[in-house]
Formats: sequence, C-alpha cells, structure tokens
Amino acid sequence: MSSTIASPASARPAVSDPSSETPGRRLGDVDALRSFALFGILVINIAFFATAYPWHGIDDPAFSSGLDQGVRWVVALLFELKFYLLFAFLFGYSFTLQFDSAARQGAAFVPRFLRRLAGLFVIGAAHAVLLFHGDILTTYALLGLILLAVRGIRPRTALVVAGVLTGVVALFMTISALSGAVFAPDAAAAIAAGQESTEALRGNPGSVIAEHLRSMPQMLGALAGFQGPLAMAVFLVGLAAGKRQVLADAGRHRRALRIVQYVGYPVGLAGGVVLASTGGTTEMNMFALAVTVLTAPLLTAAYVGTLLEFFRTRPGQRLSAVIAPAGRMALSNYLGQSAICAILFTGWGFGLVGHVSPLTVVLVAVAIFLLQLLVSARWLATHRYGPAEYCLRAVTFAARPTWRRQPY
Repeated sequence: MSSTIASPASARPAVSDPSSETPGRRLGDVDALRSFALFGILVINIAFFATAYPWHGIDDPAFSSGLDQGVRWVVALLFELKFYLLFAFLFGYSFTLQFDSAARQGAAFVPRFLRRLAGLFVIGAAHAVLLFHGDILTTYALLGLILLAVRGIRPRTALVVAGVLTGVVALFMTISALSGAVFAPDAAAAIAAGQESTEALRGNPGSVIAEHLRSMPQMLGALAGFQGPLAMAVFLVGLAAGKRQVLADAGRHRRALRIVQYVGYPVGLAGGVVLASTGGTTEMNMFALAVTVLTAPLLTAAYVGTLLEFFRTRPGQRLSAVIAPAGRMALSNYLGQSAICAILFTGWGFGLVGHVSPLTVVLVAVAIFLLQLLVSARWLATHRYGPAEYCLRAVTFAARPTWRRQPY
C-alpha cells in the first residue's frame, strides 16, 4: 500500500487503536473476536501437542474407538482451517487501526511497523524451536511485509486479489487430487514415524527441540504452499474490512451479516463434512482440502456474523466483556497456550504425549482457555498490556512504555 489508506485518516471518523493505552477507545468486539479465535486455535494446536502421529498423516492408533473418532470428526467439522483464518482476518483489520493511530499521532508508520514485524518474527522463531513447530507468527511477520507494500490497495481490489489467491490454492489442491497425490501413502511407515516423533517429544528438552527442528521443513512446505497464501488472502479481506470500518459499527451491516450467515453455515458446514469425513487435516485428502479452501472462509465469516449480532444483545455484551481481556493480550495467551501444552505433553514437563484421549484433550483445551480468561482479566486490571504485548510494543515504538496502571 502507499502511505495513505483509502482516504486520509483526518477525513474519516477516528477508529480505535488496538494498542491504545486508553481501554475505553478499544474496539471491544475486535478483542472478543480475537479471544474466540484464540480458543479455536487452541483446540486445533493442542491435538498436535497430545500426539505426534498427525504430523505424519495418520491418527494415533492408541485411540481408535468410536468416541475418539467422533471427537476428531467434530473438531475437523467445526474448527480445522477455520479459526486461523479468523486470526489472520483480525491481523489485517488491526493493521488499518495501527495505521490510523500513527496518522493521528503524526508518526512515521513504516519504520514502526517494520520494527513490529521484526519483533514478531523473533518471538515466532523462538516459539517454533522451543515450544511448537506449528508456529504461525513468523509467517505473519513475513506476510506483513507484503501487507505493508500493498497498503494503498482499494478495498474492492483487495477482495478480488484475495479471491484469486484462494482460487489458485484450491486449483492447486484439485490438480494434486486428480494426479493422485497423497500425503501418507505408506501407513506402516507413517505409524513408525509417528512413534519415533512421539518418543522424541516425550524425551528431554533437547530431544524436543531436535524434533521441532527435524520437522521444520515439512511445516515450512505446508506454510508456503497452503496456509501462507490463504493467510495472505484473509489479510487482504481484513484490510478491506478495516478500511470500511466494518467492525467499528456492525449495526450498519446487519443485512450483510445475515446474508453471510445464511450462506456461510450451509456451505461452510457442507465443506466441513467433506473434510471431516476424509480424515481432516491429518490425512490431507487433496480433494477435501480444495473444497475446504473454498468453503471454510464462509463458515468463519458466519461465525463472525453470528458473534457480532450476539454482541449487540445484553447477554452478548456481558459475554464480550468476559472474553475480551484474553483477546487484548492474545499474543501472550497464544504463547502461554503453547507453554502450558509443552509442559503437559512434552519433555519440558510431564511428557503425556501419546497418553491422552482426544476427548480429554479437548476438555483440557477448554480448561486452559477458561484459566486464561480469568488470568487475563486479573492481569489487565493492574497492567496496560500483556507481557508479550509489552515487549512487542517496546520494540515497535523503540521506547519503554508504561506498563502498570496508576491506582485511582
């Protein structure tokens, strides 16, 4: 993008800055949506902490009961490839808020944002090596450079480019399916590799790090050919939504939100059924992935539409107030989730990898998220930012920000 966003900031109503020091100026719905995304990402990521077999294209053979399969089916239907899209959308949307904040302050945006991306990349790299090789922060940091470069793009053009990117990925998956490509052609080899990885993750911290480094090329390939382009597409959708201030006043877009739900749920769930019935992202059925690439964004949009409408009701406002603090310190909570899971499942702690059923894993995810809701509210009562947000903000602004709130 150029140095202007759609129209000069002064010509538009001021929008809240997600990193503003004044809590009342924040977009509470954005924080609540980010918290919702955080929970969905945890449900997905914790499964890869609990067992190493999915990294090799096969479910853990120790858990093959009907209940185990049912839990995996529901997670694939409702969660897989949906919530990271929401997180990416909010990254693109927040980009416009940060741009507007810099414009109001008369500050140079580009150096500030480059420092932010550099800090995010370093945090993500450490996260990938030490805790979870499925890290997405480094990808966001690199794609953020593209977002910065095209920041002057018109909203309509951004949506067209996002559609083209999504179509290209879906086409690639379709061609792969027609060519007979499979992710794990040898079941016996996949089981052996899964067992080897499980033992490595159950070992000492050095063994855990070595396993993360060993599997890094596979993860980078998936990011480059699949998740990365889709994340970029959703960045652009978030950018377009930010320029139109869609989340600043969802009430103005009630008709559009209803249409999104009417279309998104039936189409998105149908695509989810295809994905879940073919083994989800574990078995990586190329045809199912092609269908999911086209339908998952619609289900994600339907989730957003439902939540935004619900947040306008009194019960919804109460829910938003409860979950928003976790979204305000999403980076700290994202890293905290990985830290807790690493302690529970890997050689950094109790080494329970391979010993916990899928249902229990989901229940643990719920417990972790509820704990984070409580801790986030307590923390933000006395601090302006989460620990990771504080560090990233210090890098972004090249200054030491005020951390603690002043007592009244």
